[in-house]
Amino acid sequence: MAKPVSLNQDLDAHLAAFRRGHVDWVDEGQLRSLLRARLDQGQGLRVKFGMDPSSPDLHVGHSIPLLKLRDLQQLGHTVVLIVGDATAMVGDPTGRSQLRPILTRAQVDDNLKTYVEQAGLVLDMEHVEVRRNSEWFDRMGFEELLKLCTRMTVAQMIERDTFQTRMEAKEPIGINEFLYPLMQGWDSVMVQADVELGGTDQLFNLLVGRRLQEQENQRPQVVLTTPLINGLDGRKMSKSYGNAVSLTDDARSMTFALMRLDDEAMPVWFEQLTRLPVGEIQALLKGHPREAKARLALEVTQTYHGLEAALDAAQAFDREVRDKELPPDIEHHAWQADWGAELPLPNLLANLGLVASTSEARRMIQQGAVRVGGEIQRDPHFACVSPKIEQLIQVGKKRFAYLDPGASS
Repeated sequence: MAKPVSLNQDLDAHLAAFRRGHVDWVDEGQLRSLLRARLDQGQGLRVKFGMDPSSPDLHVGHSIPLLKLRDLQQLGHTVVLIVGDATAMVGDPTGRSQLRPILTRAQVDDNLKTYVEQAGLVLDMEHVEVRRNSEWFDRMGFEELLKLCTRMTVAQMIERDTFQTRMEAKEPIGINEFLYPLMQGWDSVMVQADVELGGTDQLFNLLVGRRLQEQENQRPQVVLTTPLINGLDGRKMSKSYGNAVSLTDDARSMTFALMRLDDEAMPVWFEQLTRLPVGEIQALLKGHPREAKARLALEVTQTYHGLEAALDAAQAFDREVRDKELPPDIEHHAWQADWGAELPLPNLLANLGLVASTSEARRMIQQGAVRVGGEIQRDPHFACVSPKIEQLIQVGKKRFAYLDPGASS
């Protein structure tokens, strides 16, 4: 059993932790009432999360619910981590377009060896209740399995969009796949979950848990989903695509990978993978994308490797990528007082002596030959402001200048 954790009595702090980055919430009113009652009793909630060891590694997308669980754990709630060694043999049909190969118990056990260890990179495992669902499914006889199957009808099961899509495409659906939502829902009954977390693709399964708990005269669990994030290139995160960031990557590999992230993905990654305040995130996103991405990489990397290793990795990136083959005598220019609060990029390039005229600057920008802080800037209307740290400005392959903070005399 998990060791007790000191319970934070601030209801708003609990609600904020549940609320951050969520998508679905069934339902907030129920959770608020339950929280208020439990806090009055000096008790936390039992918050369930299931992980099927169907592959050996976890990536940062998997860490989104783990980070929320860590927030709740620190507030004093009990995290119940279901290691689905039984459900992994069936295979979750979520998002599948074809039958998933059935894993053997030996394959599941091999994958299981790293799962709890990787979850421990985020969670304090001394305060986690870890349960294998084979604990109850291995004891379930044929008669009990049949009774579980009577809890839902085929019509109810095929309401799931995954099954509907496959039926329309005339793709086969195995009878065993119908068992999966029932098994995941039964886990909630067995551990008497108050709340269950999962990705948006798990909503159907989580709601099955509510249904089964009601049938067993338990209070139905609150359901909370978090988004699924794409990989570094905007496609589904997958090791086979080379766009995933693994939880077991070393600090250098993690930082260098994160610096490849599409700019458009940063708002979601900041909200889900860091715990920076919303106002600070918004301020970073209003600044230069390269600086924002560097901060994102620093925050994520230090989660798994500590601040010192994250800073070393950031310096290595600047040295090996940003500053690669730079001439040793680049001039430094301070932001001039008479430039005002902001300056159009073409004017800045002309003022720094990197172009002969603003018309040349606009042409170079449109050709993708201008970099600000290491990032290509194609918008000739981009408004520059005095940087908070030294910023490299580059035109073409041979013209460079450092723009420093502040104003010179």
